[in-house]
Amino acid sequence: MTHAISQCFDRLRSQHAPALIPFITAGDPDLETTAKALQTLDRQGADIIELGVPYSDPLADGPTIQAAATRALERGTNLDSVLEMLGRVSPNLKAPVILFTYYNPILYRGIDRFLDEIVTAGASGLVVPDLPLEEAQCILEPAAARGIEVVLLVAPTSSTERIEAIAKQSQGFIYLVSVTGVTGARTQVATRVPDLIQQIRNVTDKPIGVGFGISQPDHARQVVNWGADAVIVGSAIVRRLAEEGVESIGQFCQGLKEAMS
Repeated sequence: MTHAISQCFDRLRSQHAPALIPFITAGDPDLETTAKALQTLDRQGADIIELGVPYSDPLADGPTIQAAATRALERGTNLDSVLEMLGRVSPNLKAPVILFTYYNPILYRGIDRFLDEIVTAGASGLVVPDLPLEEAQCILEPAAARGIEVVLLVAPTSSTERIEAIAKQSQGFIYLVSVTGVTGARTQVATRVPDLIQQIRNVTDKPIGVGFGISQPDHARQVVNWGADAVIVGSAIVRRLAEEGVESIGQFCQGLKEAMS
């Protein structure tokens, strides 16, 4: 049973290096481009890659990722086509892939069938932003049994008790949402992040990844200096991929990685 995300963090920790986790939306502008983007990010320094499955009602996503999901859905992208593409590409990737999807498509398919299919496609982890801790057990155990690590999110508004409960259950790492609200590139990283990292550190030794609002190499460096084990970058990459293409996100990924080391 491989737990590829945990293994990746173990390896990086032994090198005293943080993880870079870029996010892209599957199917924007099309799945062939997504396949190339995954391979490019993998080559240019991504340690883990988050792959968003487009969804019609994306509560946690800001305008950039919502627009990407809408374009992907209009082109007919669905879970089946995303998994088919990932199944072709994943054998060539060093970086583990985390699928980012809302709970409804999982429920619709059935948890066991969904998990079996994403394992077959080569996914290593899962983020389900609208799945509250109280209901996460139904997916945490069957996922763990298949080597899929379910990463839970900590919001900036979470109480100490809640942070402790989430940290205990989260697999792979803890995803710290740096701002209240939706994803999106911002001009600066929320100043509460160092305190939040420390709060999580006080209750767990699991790795902490910080996401939402990180859009520049300087932000990535700052978050690492504050003590994060991973930097998650979404909207800034999704926008570049849509406007400038695959080569541009490769260069951007390289720049982020250099800033973090």
